[in-house]
Amino acid sequence: MRRDRAAPAVRKGWYAGRWNSDLTISIGYAFEGLDAPHMHARLTEVYLVARGWSDVRIEREIVRLDAGDVLVVEPGEAHTFVSSSTDCLHFVVHVPGLVGDEALADRRPVP
Repeated sequence: MRRDRAAPAVRKGWYAGRWNSDLTISIGYAFEGLDAPHMHARLTEVYLVARGWSDVRIEREIVRLDAGDVLVVEPGEAHTFVSSSTDCLHFVVHVPGLVGDEALADRRPVP
């Protein structure tokens, strides 16, 4: 058993993944959505909104995510957060959980 808690002073972080467990996924959190347009070649990102809201751009469409929503971003889909409420908290799951150089090589910036 393992229990972790997000610290509001740390705006974005990771709980668990291959770097500290036998998990084949990575699990993280963020208290804000960061505007950094990118796509992934291999991994799927699953966002689970626990509190507040965020506006996310997927390709050319902006989607509002509210508490209780789940968003699945497939490999090859360009995405970024464009705005978030001040009370936003979301969780993210990466499938598969990539680490180190493998993770860096999978993320590709987009305009």
